[in-house]
Amino acid sequence: MTDLALAVDIGGTKMAAALVDRSGDLRHRVQAPTPHTSGHAGADEEKLWQTVVQLVQEVRSGPDGRAPIAVCGVGCGGPMSPDGETVSPLNIAGWRGFPLRARLQELTAVPTFVDNDAKALALAEGWIGAGAGQANFIAMVVSTGIGGGLFVDGRPLGGRLGNAGHIGHVIVVPDGRPCACGGRGCLEAEASGTALAAIMGQPAEEAPPDVVERTGTLVGRAVASVVNLLDLPLAIVSGSVALGFGEPFFVAAQREVELRCGLDFARGAKIVPGALGDKGPLIGAGCVGWRGVDGSS
Repeated sequence: MTDLALAVDIGGTKMAAALVDRSGDLRHRVQAPTPHTSGHAGADEEKLWQTVVQLVQEVRSGPDGRAPIAVCGVGCGGPMSPDGETVSPLNIAGWRGFPLRARLQELTAVPTFVDNDAKALALAEGWIGAGAGQANFIAMVVSTGIGGGLFVDGRPLGGRLGNAGHIGHVIVVPDGRPCACGGRGCLEAEASGTALAAIMGQPAEEAPPDVVERTGTLVGRAVASVVNLLDLPLAIVSGSVALGFGEPFFVAAQREVELRCGLDFARGAKIVPGALGDKGPLIGAGCVGWRGVDGSS
C-alpha cells in the first residue's frame, strides 16, 4: 500500500486537508470555513485549532484513511518562525505565535513540516504545475491575502527566517491604504480579496471591470519589481481573486509587467495562471511534507 502525506492548508477564508501521494495525486479533500476570531488569546486560538483537528480526523476516517500516513505537511499564512514552529498569520487574528507544528505532530503522531502557504504553492507548481521544468519563477496567491514563493536557480528561496516571498508587502501605491503589516500601500492592502471588499463594500467576486483591471495592474507592478530584482522570467498566479477575475486580470497584469520591465534581462517576463487551480495549495502542503521527510532543502 502506498504511503501518503497528510496535507493541511490553513488560510484566512478556509482551512482544508487531504491526502497526497508521491505523484501529487490528491485524495479525499475536505474543507471548512476559517472561524472568525477577534484576536483574543486562549479561546480564539483553540477555536481555530479545533477546526484543524476536525478536518484531520475527517480525512483519517475517510476511504483512504487506513493507508499508511508517512508525514504531515502544512501550508499556512505567514509570517512564521523558522520551520513553522510558531505561526502568526496576518489574516488569522486569533493565532499569534501559535505552536502549529508541535500541536499537529502531537495530533498526527507522524513527522510534521510547516511552511508558508504561498511557498507551498510554488513547490506544487514547480513539481507538476505551470513551473515544471523552470528553475526561476515566483508563484503567487491572490486571494483573501497575497503571498508568494520564489524559486531561484532551481531551489526554493527561504530567507533568514524562512519568510522570503512576501510579495503582498511590496509597495504598489505610495502612501496608499494602511496594511495589516503596519505599512501603507502594500499590494495586499490594495489588491487582496479582503482589501477589495473593504474598498467596494461588496465581495471581491462582484468587482466591476475597472476594479478587475486595477487589481491586475497592481499585481503586475509588484511582479515587475520582483522580476527586476531577482532576474525571473515567470510569475505563476493563483488564488480565488486572480483565477476568478480571469483573462482581464491577467491581460492587465501582463501589460504592466511589459511597461515596467525595460532591462534586457527582464524583457519578456510572463505572468500565467496557476495550472493546479484550487488543488494547488493542498498538493503544495503535501510536497512540504514529502520534502521534509526526504531531507530536501
